Amino acid sequence: MSMVEFFSEEILQEKPTQIVYKANELIDISDGAVTMKLVGRAHPSRAIAFLNEIYPPGADTGEEMLTHEGEETGILLEGRLELVVGVETFVLEAGDSYYFESTKPHRFRNPFDTPARLISAATPANF
Repeated sequence: MSMVEFFSEEILQEKPTQIVYKANELIDISDGAVTMKLVGRAHPSRAIAFLNEIYPPGADTGEEMLTHEGEETGILLEGRLELVVGVETFVLEAGDSYYFESTKPHRFRNPFDTPARLISAATPANF
C-alpha cells in the first residue's frame, strides 16, 4: 500500500456518530431570555428536537403565538410555567406534562417569581 492510499483510506473512514453529549456540548439555540439547549444538533439524521429549557421569571417565547408542523411534548421539572394552546391557558407545575399538535397556536410564559425548567421534544427537528 502506498503512502497516498494509506492516508486516503484514513480520511475516507466515516467519523462515528456522536452518542453521548456532555452538558458543555449542548448549544443554546434561543435568542432571548429563555435558554433552550438542544441535544444532538450535529446528528446527521435527527428527526426530533429535544431541548432542556429554562424560563427565568418574566421570560416567554414572545408576544406572537407560535405555529409549525408537527407535535410538541414536555415535562416541567422545576417551577411553574404558563402554556397557552389556542384559546386555552394552562399553568404547569413541577411534574406536569403536555402533548399537542404544533399547528395549534401556542406560547410559553413564566409570569412567576422563580425560574422554570422544562424538558421538551418537538417534531420535526427544525433547529
